[in-house]
Amino acid sequence: MLVNTQGQMTGTMDKMAAHSNGLLHRAFSIFVFNQQGQLLLQQRAWDKYHSAGKWTNTCCSHPRPGETTENAAHRRLLEEMGFDCELNEIFQFAYRHEFENGLIENEYDHVFIGFSDQAPQPNATEVENFKYMDIELLSLDIKDNPGTYSAWLALCFEKVAVSYHELCQSRITVL
Repeated sequence: MLVNTQGQMTGTMDKMAAHSNGLLHRAFSIFVFNQQGQLLLQQRAWDKYHSAGKWTNTCCSHPRPGETTENAAHRRLLEEMGFDCELNEIFQFAYRHEFENGLIENEYDHVFIGFSDQAPQPNATEVENFKYMDIELLSLDIKDNPGTYSAWLALCFEKVAVSYHELCQSRITVL
């Protein structure tokens, strides 16, 4: 789904065409934490069209035309990681990143957070590996080893970490 800078849909285009032409389109990124406060990361499969083998957030993708972003997030979490959980959208941001292979991510990204201790059952065509990582360690590693991680993770992780801590604090206050 092609969008304008306010996230309003302006049309549709094939995913690879949008990435080849660098047109702004809707995307989403999911961050699932376990009860120990660790983020579930996935290593992208080695044959992905960009960012192959890089570590990234739990799941990310694009909604299909006519599909809500939230429904697409649940669909892809199940397809990529083999489980689903409650998801809440925490913010949106736009970013542009050019890859060495000529593809361009120009995305209006909806960021979702979830909590689950379910065991991932990753789809091998999408995911090479997975691991859980403490927020503080991940923050340091992204700064020390940025080439190990996807561009979008490096761009939004600190804001996700702040939202995570705020959500945890509000849960404690409510109890």
